[in-house]
Amino acid sequence: MITEQLRNEFLVRKDLTFLNFGSFGACPKPIFERYQQYQLELEQEPVLFIVKTGLDYLQESREALGQFLNCSADDLVYIVNPSHAVNLVAKNFPLKAGDEVLTTNLEYGACDRTWEYYCNQAGAQYKKQPISLPLNTKEAFVDDFFKGVNNRTRLIFISHITSSTGLRFPIEAICTKAKQLGIPTFIDGAHGPAQAPIDLSLLGADFFTGACHKWMMTPKGSTFLYVNKAYQRMLDPLVISWGFNSTTPSHSSFLDYHQTQGTRDFSAFLCIPKAIEFMNQYNWTAVSSVCRELVKSNAMRFCELVNSQPLAPLNDDFILQLFSIPIKTKHPIQLKNCLFDQYKIEVPVMPHGDQVFLRYSIQAFNTQSHLDTLYDAVSDIIKTTNLIELD
Repeated sequence: MITEQLRNEFLVRKDLTFLNFGSFGACPKPIFERYQQYQLELEQEPVLFIVKTGLDYLQESREALGQFLNCSADDLVYIVNPSHAVNLVAKNFPLKAGDEVLTTNLEYGACDRTWEYYCNQAGAQYKKQPISLPLNTKEAFVDDFFKGVNNRTRLIFISHITSSTGLRFPIEAICTKAKQLGIPTFIDGAHGPAQAPIDLSLLGADFFTGACHKWMMTPKGSTFLYVNKAYQRMLDPLVISWGFNSTTPSHSSFLDYHQTQGTRDFSAFLCIPKAIEFMNQYNWTAVSSVCRELVKSNAMRFCELVNSQPLAPLNDDFILQLFSIPIKTKHPIQLKNCLFDQYKIEVPVMPHGDQVFLRYSIQAFNTQSHLDTLYDAVSDIIKTTNLIELD
């Protein structure tokens, strides 16, 4: 049960219909207040915070996150966003001419650009295995994806939950099969933490990045990178600073290299324990279940409205708290602006390849009335403009 008390914990503007939690999240009041407390402590005694107490807080935060993800805290490092994580791994991964990194054609654009850049530098190929939509079963997806594997495949890079299409991929089966084939895996889990259960010890991925500032609701610029110990020494830092060849090294060069990077406000990283406490307080497993049901119970009526079909079966195998509606429009930017400017609805209209998707996200503060507002707005746009085509 989602209470009004919980809904009122969020700072999202009440004059908007906010259906885009998936892009950057939104921080509830108790977590944001803890964030400001850390920032105040930083400014009251910057030296002590940056060189001593802040580092102690970082250790406590990583330990809490390690318990949440079921992995060692020493295998986690905090970074500002998943793009940073992908750049860190892509720059260091030992690719040679002719090697291949296997992915899908449904990945996040910034990650595609990163891998294309570093693969081009090495003379390797970033291979986008075509994924046929709609999806049918997890088994069929895995079979189709692994048709892209060959003796040149050096790494599998794949989303946990995709951005534009909002689809949950069966990463558990993918990691298991990849391990059998001796291929390391890198999971782009930007949308995963607190939207889907994650057990990194059980999953067996070699690299996993997740954005805490999305569904875990921490302040912006709060992301983790998990790296299997076998690969940690491979990763030189993107920014060389005091942690590199440190004169006062800790027990982990992985942490020294990537955690100690000069003067910065890392208060957002410290809020992970408060976010976990907040989710436990409100029984987040039950909250997420209510959100998923709201997502799925509205999916078909939106598809019928725009004369399209869901991208996958409407179950937890593929659809969680995001739903992407395939739409036909030649004007995605104008449509997005129209929804915001005229109807006060914050919702993304996302081109991907030759397709366009209207993606709604449901978090604890959302209600049926928000989706009704979106439905009425889309209906009105169909009737009064040429921004959405039905044929």
